[in-house]
Amino acid sequence: MNIRVAVITGGAQGIGKAMVRQFLQEGYAVVMVDHDEEAGKETALEYAALGSLRFIPADVASETDVAKLAADTVAAFGGVHVLVNNAAIACNRPISDLALADWNRVLGVNLTGPWLCAKHFASSLRVNHGTIINIASTRALMSEPNTEAYSATKGGIVALTHALAASLAPDIRVNCISPGWIETESWRKSSVRTVPTLTAADHQQHWAGRVGQPEDIAHMALHLASNKSSFITGANIVVDGGMTRKMSYA
Repeated sequence: MNIRVAVITGGAQGIGKAMVRQFLQEGYAVVMVDHDEEAGKETALEYAALGSLRFIPADVASETDVAKLAADTVAAFGGVHVLVNNAAIACNRPISDLALADWNRVLGVNLTGPWLCAKHFASSLRVNHGTIINIASTRALMSEPNTEAYSATKGGIVALTHALAASLAPDIRVNCISPGWIETESWRKSSVRTVPTLTAADHQQHWAGRVGQPEDIAHMALHLASNKSSFITGANIVVDGGMTRKMSYA
């Protein structure tokens, strides 16, 4: 294969959309996967001139969808070099109000989805000595109230990452990125997009002096996908402006 191929789930909005753009600009062919067809078609049209981009609607919690996604991608491109498991949802409610079905849906998308994608893309990634990049969260390390489902899945992603790194070594490197506060409002689909409202205090509470941008995560993903990071596997890389290291008492 003369061109490197990246599959990015949850690629139509937010951090995923930024990663799609950065990988296209770096010369990758990108398969953008998203459950939101409106957002996917909009982003595919917006990025059409940037390079080889294919939008495939899929539910990553469905093994049928993921198996078809993997087969169709390999058939179209001959193989895959990078898998970015970014698709995620949240259902933040008091535990007494969180239905089991909602809990299971968050686990299905956020944790089962990355496992299914790794399972079905592993054979192609192994041939190409590829890499898997999972998007976790600082919620794997710290919490706010009523985030049990989301936080549990992100903690699971960190553990899944080092388990996969062990199982797929040495042919496939597996790492994860834990973003902190990343302002994604301006990266949403146009029908729901609003103007971000950030205060000076929002920025100043970060040691880096600002709230994060989706490009911050996209640049780290590109680094982990490259040969420059060939000695990094099983790692969780926190990109949060220093917030998880900040000691703060009221």
